[in-house]
Formats: sequence, C-alpha cells, structure tokens
Amino acid sequence: MWAGANLNKQAVCQSPDLQDLEIMHPSTDMPVEAADAPTNGFVRTLRRRRWFILFVIVPVILATIYYGFIASDVYQSESRFVIKAPSQKQAQTSTIANIIQSTGVSSGQDQAKEVMDYINSRDALTDLSKKIDVRSIFSNPDADIFSRYPGLFLDDSFEDMYKYYKKIVDVSVDHDSNLTVLRVKSITSKDAHDLNAGLLALSENLVNRLNGRSQSKAIAEAENRVQNAQIRLRNARLRLREYRNSSDVMDPTIEATGVLEISNKLVSEQAALRAQLATMQRITPENPTIPALQSRINAIGGQIAAQNSRAVGTGDGLASKLTQYENLQVEQEFSTQMLTMASATLEQARSEALKQQYYLETIVEPNKPDVPAYPKRLQNILVVAAGAFVLYLIGWMLIVGILEHSPED
Repeated sequence: MWAGANLNKQAVCQSPDLQDLEIMHPSTDMPVEAADAPTNGFVRTLRRRRWFILFVIVPVILATIYYGFIASDVYQSESRFVIKAPSQKQAQTSTIANIIQSTGVSSGQDQAKEVMDYINSRDALTDLSKKIDVRSIFSNPDADIFSRYPGLFLDDSFEDMYKYYKKIVDVSVDHDSNLTVLRVKSITSKDAHDLNAGLLALSENLVNRLNGRSQSKAIAEAENRVQNAQIRLRNARLRLREYRNSSDVMDPTIEATGVLEISNKLVSEQAALRAQLATMQRITPENPTIPALQSRINAIGGQIAAQNSRAVGTGDGLASKLTQYENLQVEQEFSTQMLTMASATLEQARSEALKQQYYLETIVEPNKPDVPAYPKRLQNILVVAAGAFVLYLIGWMLIVGILEHSPED
C-alpha cells in the first residue's frame, strides 16, 4: 500500500503542472494542490477566458435578465391618413392614389409634410399636453426604469420630455400608398390609442388653421383691392365734378354735338338764302328785297362763325375742354371697371372660404392593440450576443496583430 502511494506521489510530482508543489494532503500523502487540481483548472480556465466572459458572456447574461424578466411590455398604436384637396388632380400609380383620383381629389403632399413637421415639433407636445395628461402617461409606474420617463438618464424638464416624446412617436410616409403613417408607443394599449388619436385631432386642427389662414389672407387682399378701387373711383368722380364746375360745361361731347348741329343748320339755311339771292339777282336785279336778303345772309354767316369759334379755334373752346374731359371720363370708367373686378374677386374669395381647400382624411383609425409589439425579447438578446461577440473578435484580432508586430524582447 505504501509502495503504491509512493508511486502515485512520484507520478504526481513528475506532472509538469504540479512538479513544484510540496504541501501534502494529510490522508493520502499527496500535495494539497494536487487534490484541488479540478478546482484550480476551473479557475485557470476562468482567468484564461476572462476577457471573453467580461465582454461577451456578461452582456448576454445582463440582456437576458433585462429582456427576459425586467423589460416592460410596450404597445404600439398605428393610424394612417392622407391630406386631400378638392378639384386638384395629380398622376398617381398606387391603388389608394387611384381611388383618391377617381373621387376628384388628390393628396396634398406639401400639406402632409407640414403635418409631419408639426407632429415632430415641440408645439405638438405642448398642444397634446393641454388635452391629455402626457406627463403621467410617460411616467407610468408600471413601466421599468429604462422605459418610463424620466428614467435614469433624463431630467424632469420639458426638453427631456420632448426627447422621450421623440422616442415613442414616429411619423413617416408610406411611399407605396402615399399615406402618412403615425405610430405611437406606450406602456398600456389605451394610452397608445389615446396619444395617437390626440395627435390625429391636432393634425386635423392644424390643416383647418392653415386653410383658414390662407382663406383669410385671400379675403383680406380682395377687400383691400376693393377699397383701393373705391377710393380711386371716388377721386375720379370728384375730379370730374370739379372740372365741370370750373369749366361751366356738363359734357363737352354733348355740347359740341349740339353746336355742330346748329352750325350745320345755319350753313344749310345760308346756302338756301344764297341760292335765292343769286336767282333774284339774275331775274330781277332791281328787286328791293335783295339788300335785306344779303344782310340776312351776312348775319347767318356771323352766327356760323360764332358757333365754330365756340367749338374750335380758341383756348376756351369745346375742343380744348373735350381733351381733358375725356381723360377724366376714361379714368372714371377704368376705376369703375377695376371696382367691378375687385368686387367679383372678393365674392369669389368669400365663396372659396365656404369650402375647405384641404382636409385630413383618416384612412386607418388608431387601433387599440391587444398584443405588445415591444420589446422583441429573443431578437434583442441575440442582437446583444452577436454584437458583443463581434466586438470581442475585433479586439482579439487587434491585440494579436499588435503582439505579432511587437519586438521579441
């Protein structure tokens, strides 16, 4: 027995790992370290694999603990909407767009972008807070410390609440259907639905405000044009009245026509008298009425000259007055036409204001999910494991490369 023990002792002592050990086990006459060889081997394995354990195993364990036992369920409510505009058509290729086009309306892509910018803005969070107790929803005590607001890394401030809001609200455009998709996450299904419905209502109010603003601007501009046209017409009428009073003429055109008519009658009468005078001088040259007839012809000639001078030939004649009068008359007529056009534009603007130019049409109402969409527990654990392993391999390759190129000493 003692010989076998001595042989075992010699074999152990000759082992390359334990040949320097001297302390003996009291019951077997073997070294204490040799008796604990399995334990020491495990420790050496841990020490040799410590970086792999630290950078791969530990993150995977922590991810498993968090996603498997700590992470709260997160529900996602989704809705879809489109901005439509009457009497506008646009080439579309998708089914939804064709339906929209067949109904005589088209999507307002610019307005949809404005709505998306609004949903992603601080104004949307402020307006939503006035309708819903957003802070209490964000800080739901049923959520884990990493999923609720303010959590570990945020402060109880509006800016940090806005950062949290940006994480749970996502709005984008589905390019296949040209629909705007709104997704909202929350710890409970009801809160996700309420937040989504509230943002939809605020978006519709925004579209209505934009319509009202554009319509009010159009009406205000039309009213301003009407006022300017009225002022211009009133000034034109005042200038025409002042000219009539200063020139003692009501309408130079009518008066000139009357003067010309009188002058033409006098010319006709004078011509008839001259013909009669010529006949009498040829037949009865001694007729005593010839001087009287000549005097009458001369008098008519004077009247004709007076009528002609009244119409033309002097600075105060009707011809000179007619030019300025026609300018004033044209200004009055033009002002009247401008007022008519401005009034028609105003009525059209008011008519357009009665119709809603753009409106938000909800294609898919906000749903109230009965199954949580997040977290994707197994997927997240696998992602953490893959990422940690890749980082570990990169670090290992860097260290190996450095050692290979280092000096031998």
